[in-house]
Amino acid sequence: MSAPRLSDDEFQRLAALIKDADSVELKLTIPESDQRSAVQALDMDPLDGALRHVYFFDTPDLSLFDKGVVVRARRVQRKGDDSVVKLRPVVPGDLPDSLRKSRNLVIEVDAMPGAFVCSASLKRALDTTPVREAAAGKQPISALFSKEQRAFFEAHAPDAAELDDLAVLGPINVLKLKFSPEGYDRRLVAEMWLYPDNTRILELSTKCEPGEAFQVAAETRAFLLGRGLDLSAEQQTKTRTALEFFAKEQHGITA
Repeated sequence: MSAPRLSDDEFQRLAALIKDADSVELKLTIPESDQRSAVQALDMDPLDGALRHVYFFDTPDLSLFDKGVVVRARRVQRKGDDSVVKLRPVVPGDLPDSLRKSRNLVIEVDAMPGAFVCSASLKRALDTTPVREAAAGKQPISALFSKEQRAFFEAHAPDAAELDDLAVLGPINVLKLKFSPEGYDRRLVAEMWLYPDNTRILELSTKCEPGEAFQVAAETRAFLLGRGLDLSAEQQTKTRTALEFFAKEQHGITA
């Protein structure tokens, strides 16, 4: 099977988005059948990873996700909690200047074989560890988000959506490993998303500056191919998979 390719028009749109982005993240998901061999080929040590609990908040019918809004909070082993309100896809030039100037906003292009998307993420690092309590209903969901994040949410969420009325979707257990494999001059990040139905997604990624994106993409592709990884497999989306699983659970639908 040949690797997915962008059309000429898509390539031009990608180049325009990268020009106005803060960073670029190159991503590749590995099919379950190849995950064990990929771990071995890249000499990954799971004991060097850190565990995360990832929660999403949406309506039971995923009306936020359908509008391109993702509301998420995380508990991170050996670190504090954090939260994010994300909008995608976006065109950076269409965002208000006041928002673009926020030190908490990150405009990032995610690129994977045959596809790309630009997102605007408004982030907050939490001084305490309130995510578990909010997920358990012991404090309002809105307490996890800053005034700035709440305004961003209200500007883009469906009219009837309120943060404190959203369903808690999760958690997903995620093992994240940062490492520098031999023969590769950059840092790779591996994330293993473990879903409650015993399926899993393994994603490899590396971040780079917009001006070096195409060079890094070529070097990373050559390195991964040299290690025997298949770059032509169908790509999976971690967030969509998580939301759809828990939405079915909310409706009492089981596989």
